[in-house]
Amino acid sequence: MATRPGPGVTLDAFTDRYAQRTHGMTASEIRALFAVASRPEVVSLAGGMPNLSALPLDAVGKLTGELISSRGAQALQYGSGQGDPHLRELICDVMALEGIEASSEDVVVTVGSQQALDLVTRVFIDPGDVVLAEAPSYVGALGTFAAFQAEVVHVAMDDEGLVPEALREAIAAVKAAGKKAKFLYTVPNFHNPAGVSLVESRRDEVLAICEEAGLLVLEDNPYGLLGFDAPPTRAIRARGTDASGRSDSVLYLGSFSKTFAPGLRVGWVLAPHAVREKLVLAAEAAVLCPPQLNQMLVADYLSTQDWQGQVAAFRSMSRERRDARLEALAQLMPAGTTWTHPTGGFYVWVTLPGELDSKLLLPRAVTARVAFVPGTAFYADGTGRNHLRLSYCYPEPERIREGVRRLSTVLDEEVELRATFGATGPGRASRRQAESPSPDMA
Repeated sequence: MATRPGPGVTLDAFTDRYAQRTHGMTASEIRALFAVASRPEVVSLAGGMPNLSALPLDAVGKLTGELISSRGAQALQYGSGQGDPHLRELICDVMALEGIEASSEDVVVTVGSQQALDLVTRVFIDPGDVVLAEAPSYVGALGTFAAFQAEVVHVAMDDEGLVPEALREAIAAVKAAGKKAKFLYTVPNFHNPAGVSLVESRRDEVLAICEEAGLLVLEDNPYGLLGFDAPPTRAIRARGTDASGRSDSVLYLGSFSKTFAPGLRVGWVLAPHAVREKLVLAAEAAVLCPPQLNQMLVADYLSTQDWQGQVAAFRSMSRERRDARLEALAQLMPAGTTWTHPTGGFYVWVTLPGELDSKLLLPRAVTARVAFVPGTAFYADGTGRNHLRLSYCYPEPERIREGVRRLSTVLDEEVELRATFGATGPGRASRRQAESPSPDMA
């Protein structure tokens, strides 16, 4: 007779009952940081939370009150599995800023763009199918692909985004191995985590390569309106050779988490008509319908507020923080350290000098009261140890500078240890100790 584990016992009594796909479900390295990074004494350069201090909360509060008082019976009721029709029309207006001409009938509202990722993967991926994804790639996407037992094959990037020749080589390698790639996953604008954007000259080429190979493109674009120096770049979805001037081989994912408020969890996916039907069925099976209150609030915000002016305020705030981050890195990082120079979005991607290992250095950084995300979080194969991601979206500029100062101290100490003792001396011993996480990091 089976017995339950007693209190404090970590043995999982349900191991032999889980579905096979749960083997790919593991906590991300970002999630493991939350408990530590939220401490007030720790400067968190890790999370991607937008700073909402510029959001007019009084106006949002008034909108919410008016919505409940005037249309509360509708807002608090079940809604359509595809999403609120009025919001879907407004989403088409938002996408038009990036050159996308779309029908609201092909928009599916989701619980954040993370659910859109889940739905697309659920509809297209069988266990063992290959997903092509940039190297590095968004950690939330990697977790979704792993949960559906996909094999991720990474495609190299450089300062101009995804490298077309590397994409050709990856497609050929997958085919030569007798496997099937279903889609390319890409974050073309102000990439998470790399901070770079796919240049205009490469976008048509990447699309042409995928169409020739029969690959779908999953264009994930939460940051497209957050560029600092130029108007939004025309989306990959807006390109194509058919009469409509668009490509139906591209599924476009969007979100209001970065341009309005992440707590509302409202995103969407734009898909060809046949795919849209499958996505709606999958969404209904998962959540029945997205929250009607949240959708109607977003629709009212877009209809009555200067939301584009608000996005401009967010951009200005992020630009100031980006500048503080880049200045601090230039002043404080040890010789040999390099980093990307984002022109929008939330992140800087740092490459460490020599053989420094960001994952092993993280516990020491937390002891120094600064947090970052090690590069290994953004690779399906666990590589990327000499990289780390720094966000600049949330902390104040002075806090950013202090965080970089603390981080540089940790890196300088490691560089000095290696210079004095070599890779096998006390520096290595300290790294072995660092591999044992503190209780807060477990």
